[in-house]
Amino acid sequence: MTEYYGKAMMTEPMKWFCRASGKNKFSPKDIRAMQKTAAFKAADRNPYSWNMDYYEYEDGSGYEARFSKCGICVLAGELGIAEIVPAMCALDYTMSEAGGASQFVREYTLASGGPYCDCGYRKKA
Repeated sequence: MTEYYGKAMMTEPMKWFCRASGKNKFSPKDIRAMQKTAAFKAADRNPYSWNMDYYEYEDGSGYEARFSKCGICVLAGELGIAEIVPAMCALDYTMSEAGGASQFVREYTLASGGPYCDCGYRKKA
């Protein structure tokens, strides 16, 4: 499922989007957008959205978006297809690699029963 979803999602327009996003990764605009998203707490108003917190790495090597609520997990659970969500989560690695600016790191996902979903982005040298 992970391979299928990755191939289905990584179309040429998606690859272009990832490369374009990668050019701005870690820019002041990117950081402000992450902070704004964290403050918004959209899932408090829409169960199919996300709540996340933003953490900069102390060593300056990047940042983490730590999700406490995931709209995809909610919807997939309601539809009875929660088992496919980890395959969707794996796309984060592929998209980060396609962006070219960061190495994606993760320890937990909500979809796999973790306490949160940590989406870490470390600057590439």
